[in-house]
Amino acid sequence: MKKYLFCFVAILIVIAGRSQVQTCPSNINFSSGDLSFWSATTGLMNGATQTYPAPNSGVASIPEYTIGNTGIKVITSSTNDPYGFFPTIPTINGYTYNYSIMLGSTSTSRDLTSGGRSPGGFTRAISYTIDVPAGDPSIPYTMTYAYAMVLENGTHNSAEQPMFKATLTTSAGIITCASPEYFLPTFNNAPGGGTSTGATLDTAAALANGFTNSPVPFLSFSGNGNGNGTLLYDVWTKGWTEVTFDLSPYRGDKVTLTFAADNCTPGAHFAYSYVALRNVCAGLEISGKKVACTNSTIEYSVPALAGATYNWTVPAGWTINSGSNTNIINVTVGSNGGVITNREVNGCADLTATIAVTTSPPTVAGRVMDDTTICAGINNCPLSVADEVGAVLKWISSTDGITWNEIAVTADNYTAQNLSTTTRYAALVQNGSACNIDTSAAALITVDPKTLGGAVSPTNTNVCLGENVNPALSLVNYRGSVLNWQLSYDNSNWNNITPVNNSDSYQAGAVTRTTYYRALLKSGVCPADTSGLATVRFFNVPVPAASIVPDSSTICFGKSAVLNATITTGTNYAWSNNVPLTPGGSGTVSALPYSLTVTATPKTTSNVVLTVTNAGCPNSLKDTFHIGVTDPIIVNAGNDTAVVVNQPLQLNATVNDPVANNWSWAPATGLNFANIHDPVAMYNMNAPAAITYVVTAQTMAGCTGTDTITVKIFKTGADIFMPSGFTPNGDGRNDVIRPVLVGIQQLNFFRVYNRWGQLIFSTSQANKGWDGTVGGSRQATENFVYMVQAVDYTGKVIIKRGNFVLVR
Repeated sequence: MKKYLFCFVAILIVIAGRSQVQTCPSNINFSSGDLSFWSATTGLMNGATQTYPAPNSGVASIPEYTIGNTGIKVITSSTNDPYGFFPTIPTINGYTYNYSIMLGSTSTSRDLTSGGRSPGGFTRAISYTIDVPAGDPSIPYTMTYAYAMVLENGTHNSAEQPMFKATLTTSAGIITCASPEYFLPTFNNAPGGGTSTGATLDTAAALANGFTNSPVPFLSFSGNGNGNGTLLYDVWTKGWTEVTFDLSPYRGDKVTLTFAADNCTPGAHFAYSYVALRNVCAGLEISGKKVACTNSTIEYSVPALAGATYNWTVPAGWTINSGSNTNIINVTVGSNGGVITNREVNGCADLTATIAVTTSPPTVAGRVMDDTTICAGINNCPLSVADEVGAVLKWISSTDGITWNEIAVTADNYTAQNLSTTTRYAALVQNGSACNIDTSAAALITVDPKTLGGAVSPTNTNVCLGENVNPALSLVNYRGSVLNWQLSYDNSNWNNITPVNNSDSYQAGAVTRTTYYRALLKSGVCPADTSGLATVRFFNVPVPAASIVPDSSTICFGKSAVLNATITTGTNYAWSNNVPLTPGGSGTVSALPYSLTVTATPKTTSNVVLTVTNAGCPNSLKDTFHIGVTDPIIVNAGNDTAVVVNQPLQLNATVNDPVANNWSWAPATGLNFANIHDPVAMYNMNAPAAITYVVTAQTMAGCTGTDTITVKIFKTGADIFMPSGFTPNGDGRNDVIRPVLVGIQQLNFFRVYNRWGQLIFSTSQANKGWDGTVGGSRQATENFVYMVQAVDYTGKVIIKRGNFVLVR
């Protein structure tokens, strides 16, 4: 069930022995949440309308003429307007209206006839017929309303633009001075006049009248082609403004109040507005604070009268900053309170209002006492505000000076507890609601981290008799500053190091007895702490001693190095096993001095370590022999070959190490030189059938590498020999067939054909042959035809043809 709220507030004013009722009309401010007692009209500017006569009980919205959009709507819950961003229910200088009404929408006549503007624009209006109470006309009976507007610039001449208007009508006609109209002014220069568009907006006048261009784009239905989706930025808004008027001259009469929002007269440009009314009719009221803070700047206002003049007076010592001929003044508050008065006059009214104002001293935030330093962990730090004027609203804290956290404590003292991070504390202070909130000067509570003694590294060090050790001790995982190092011989009685050592490291020096060491540390104001212990334990047993001669050597790859060692102090020894050693291993020292000889044969550069221990001393001696091994010398003499007698043969050996440049060939038979890498061989009829040469390359250090090459010597002319068959079975023997070239300097081609005459293999590389496959497929046992063409060492071309058998 809808509830209806009616205003029955009455103010009794006594004048000359008579009382006068100042009750506002029922639901004049829409407090019942509907249009009760209001009448409404929607329609077209130049056509049909639909009326909704009073009482309209329970009616909260009315459609936009014949389309679905809402054209009139009572607002009981405030939101923000999408173009002007102002609230849809206003609060003006302390007065909250609670209810309002919206007249109109963004709909236009194009919503009815998309092809033209013939119906004209939409109009929406609400009216209230007020029965003005009878009585003395010298007693004001005022109505106050606030309005806000959203108007599309139609670019028409001013008289055709979208508008909002308020009209006050009596039986005698319209009360002009109480019936203002608001629209976007143009320079009236629309081409052709009348309903034409293209008039230029008088922007300066629009701004002077309180209009603001909205940053929100909209889709206009007018102009050239805007219907295809062009977005425009030509909506203008005016936020909430108050207006008042006096009906006391019409006591005992009926007066009709009408609010209307009209689209442009031709149509296609929208307008809508908001209206809110006060439920106070007893005269003019000044809005503003009744308790003001000295030296602050605040505003006082009265609802405006159309075309009125204004006169303000303020208490002595106050300053009007904005001028007094306006309905809103900005003042600087003086030390003392008093009465503020306003008189506003136009052709319809002469109204006066007063408000009594008291003052309070301005807020003085003071300071939080005092900066201090504490130790992290369990702590208590009392804080208090001093020299403040006002009450503490809350405390705030920050660990970075930028982001502050609220503490819900309103006392002027606060105890910070268990802090682990340096923190600033301040208080928010306000001397009454009239004065500004201010922040006190902050106190800095510095939190020192707790002292952490950490550990000393190394934790344990062993020193034997005769060992030249000065242990270097270092602090690790500690927090705080080093006050000094301490030592003890019994881990009970401690002495400070002299002179004082504030470093995080300490050189213990020569040790002749077991000694314990630690460091003493302190972090800021936190209690001191000691580090963990480092024990330097002394053993009255000689340290092992031995030597290896020589301590390093370099050998050729594949050779051995002889190591000689002499143990002068020790009971046992052991050789490392990372390289082959003869004899190597480990053993017991039978007598001192004790001599050792081993042979090492490493494949790569290595270290051989001799470890010697002496019973009773925990420290061992490790002596290292470094053996450098050169890279292998790799010689390549080339592939085995064949020549004929009297044919010169160029040999050419290569080596991987350029310093291995001492060459020798053996035997030297047939060679022009046997000590170069590239000799020339020549054979006569007395030469053997084949000679195998061994070629050696040697470095200056004596490292060598060898390779062999076999030369077959034919005592015939240059020729090509071809096997009669081959067995490509993958056994590594006779798996490839190739021509044997004797005395040949160049192979032109070697070709193989199947029995149908198809070429299945061809090469011009002398050492390449056929493996019995075609396209990766193994060929079966069969006869094949070959053809070979080559050039001998004299330049003669030799051609051989024939066949061979592939045997599987």
